Amino acid sequence: MISGKRVLVVIPAFNEAGAIAGVIDEVRGELPGIDVLVVDDGSADTTVVEARKAGALVARLPYNLGVGGARRLGFRYGLDHDYDVVIQFDADGQHDPRYIPQLVDALDSADVVIGARFAGEGDYRVRGPRAWAMSLLSAVLSRVAKSRLTDTTSGFRAANRRGIDLYAQWFPVEYLGDTVETIVQAVRGGLTVRQVPVAMRARVAGKASHSPVKATVYLGRSFAVLLLALVRR
Repeated sequence: MISGKRVLVVIPAFNEAGAIAGVIDEVRGELPGIDVLVVDDGSADTTVVEARKAGALVARLPYNLGVGGARRLGFRYGLDHDYDVVIQFDADGQHDPRYIPQLVDALDSADVVIGARFAGEGDYRVRGPRAWAMSLLSAVLSRVAKSRLTDTTSGFRAANRRGIDLYAQWFPVEYLGDTVETIVQAVRGGLTVRQVPVAMRARVAGKASHSPVKATVYLGRSFAVLLLALVRR
């Protein structure tokens, strides 16, 4: 329970054996007794074993659906088990569980709350085409949501019962759909979207790709995803 609410932390994981136990330990150490659900997205390593050893609930997908499919399953579990709040949390160690109570409290005036990296907390930086894409997405989606949003691609989020109900039924699996399109759909469904500042860290295991070519591709895909999200009914 956080602020009188039953909270479920949902962690999608694909081949995160090197990080998952530490992430679970940190969440449960910061928030003793909180329920943690790891959704294994068809991992080929020992992610499931490590998650269970760390004390998390584990749901397994038979093959890799992508983060959107894994999160949808997490929201479905939250809906079926009557949680008040579902927290989206990444398995790579970038998210800090100390901010979870702030996200939960912000749900008193919103249905979906985004943990924003670029809102004055911490020193997380992105450069080049990736930064341009994020800025464009945030500018457009701020107008859509009628609220200042500075980090619309953040996967660190909280949803109340209205958000849980929406995302349990509908959560896109397409590239960036789990971030950009979920905001558009929430607003169209009459939900309120807000943000709170958070600090994020470097990933614990594995590595993200930031090559110039892939960053440019990210820019182009971002435009396409935003356009599709806005015109899709």
